[in-house]
Amino acid sequence: MTADLSGIDALFPAHVLRDYALLGDGERGAVIGPRGDVIWMCAPQWHDPAVFSSLIDGPGAFAVTPINPRYVWEGHYDDGTLIWNSRWVTTEGIVECREALAMPGDPSTAVLLRTIRVISGTAPVRILFQAKPGFGRDKLDLSRNDDGTWSGAGGGLSARLSGLERAHVVDDMLRLDIDLSPGDEHHLVFELSSKELPARLPDSALLWADTADAWAASAPRLNSSVAPVDARLAHAVLRGLTSSSGAMVAAATMGLPEREAGKQNYDYRYAWIRDQCFAGLAADASGATDLLDSSVRFVGGRLLADGPELKPAYTVTGGPVPDEERLDFAGYPGGTDTVGNWVNGQFQLDIFGEALLLFSAAADRDRLDKADWPAVEVAVRAIEAKWTLPDAGMWELKDDLWTHSRLMCVAGLKAIARHAPAIQAGRWESLADRILAQTAATSVHPSGRWQRSASDHRVDAALLLPAIRGALPVRDPCSLATAVAVRKELLEDGYVYRFRHGPGQLAEAEGAFLLCGFNLALAEHQQGNIVDAFRLFERNRAACGSPGLFTEEFDVGQRQLRGNFPQAFVHAAMLETAHRLAGPPTG
Repeated sequence: MTADLSGIDALFPAHVLRDYALLGDGERGAVIGPRGDVIWMCAPQWHDPAVFSSLIDGPGAFAVTPINPRYVWEGHYDDGTLIWNSRWVTTEGIVECREALAMPGDPSTAVLLRTIRVISGTAPVRILFQAKPGFGRDKLDLSRNDDGTWSGAGGGLSARLSGLERAHVVDDMLRLDIDLSPGDEHHLVFELSSKELPARLPDSALLWADTADAWAASAPRLNSSVAPVDARLAHAVLRGLTSSSGAMVAAATMGLPEREAGKQNYDYRYAWIRDQCFAGLAADASGATDLLDSSVRFVGGRLLADGPELKPAYTVTGGPVPDEERLDFAGYPGGTDTVGNWVNGQFQLDIFGEALLLFSAAADRDRLDKADWPAVEVAVRAIEAKWTLPDAGMWELKDDLWTHSRLMCVAGLKAIARHAPAIQAGRWESLADRILAQTAATSVHPSGRWQRSASDHRVDAALLLPAIRGALPVRDPCSLATAVAVRKELLEDGYVYRFRHGPGQLAEAEGAFLLCGFNLALAEHQQGNIVDAFRLFERNRAACGSPGLFTEEFDVGQRQLRGNFPQAFVHAAMLETAHRLAGPPTG
């Protein structure tokens, strides 16, 4: 590695997103690049300030990188886990670094494990470490202990680093060069906690064993899907993004651009109700009942707490999403350093319908307890009270009477009515019929398809979902016409865009939405168009980076990932589609 040691953020400039991998333990995530550079980790939990923030031009990183500047990078996940294996082939040898956040995750304490091993030849590596809590606002003063570990505190966090006994401080960072023989291993353990760390040093071998066991216990085989390996990775991503509270963050990162300098840069380190429901339905389809139960627990809890005032998103602890603000960083190239999210002020009607679909899926598996039914009734009452009001919709735009929002309420009411006593079921089905009739009277395009709203005649890929979720019969003419219009107007080169922003090319406004591509695959499969369904599935599941992770959007022309990373609902859509395509069409 050749670099000016003037600052660790200067040593590890940003990569394209397809080169990054994610380590996750449910309570927080760490983003790692091809130079072994952990350049993003918030602690102690997802929504807390970052301790490593080089990803957005902030301070702090933890790198293990070959000293020989001539190397190529490779890497892979252990099957069904977020245990990552970095691998570098140099001109003199091959070296690997096994990486994980220790499992099971503890909400107050992060433990980052890294084990370096030389596979063949000689491959010396350089280890650089600099932690900067609070997005760099706080200082973490590390000092060497008698046992060779480094420890310190700052920003309300206690830290300890094992495995750098011979390190030196160079330009405010720890630096150690090591040269191992083939077969040798060098263990690094970084502990960071909002509590006082135990006096006893961690046992690296035991931590690795517990982490492997925890992943094995939570990873279903998913062999009945059409893409078992990818399905297991998608499940691992969802599991790694899901806290012990049951809440699943939408993504591990913030401020990564959906379009270069397009002012679409958001903080996704929060739990969106809709995304949580998508993940629960994917878990139900694949038989991953642990994630289904987590989703029901979190969504049900928020409904009981907030009732009809249910917010679109929360922190993983159930707290409010903070207002947007900017940090004093340059941000990821083309992006910003935006913290917080304006979604906290929105009303989104469709999340009540999504919640009912989630509860119905749990009931189908006999996993909806009696204690969950008050949350069901809260969601129904919210729909009764609010279905005539404008809302921000699935895409979080200006308030309107969005067709998708109302039809998803229809789907949820019909689904949960199947599990309700006769009197309730009749009332809920009647409400669904009223909403459907009113929506059909105002929001059917002259061509016979659904349009975005009564005042917006455009087609929207979100309108594929109501038929997929059972709001209407499989052969409903409006839904069939909508799928035809999506294929004609929003499908290009096997990828689907949300809606047409203007008269220009689709790609001029934004990238293709992978969620929409998988949903069109589900719609094709539902209609018995098996070849088209598989073509769409294979096209969209290929729109990932080398580690196999997806972002929200895919820039088709540049073949690049766009948006925050990794995007949970895209992995949920891939997981569900991989399973449903293995079965017969429902049409």
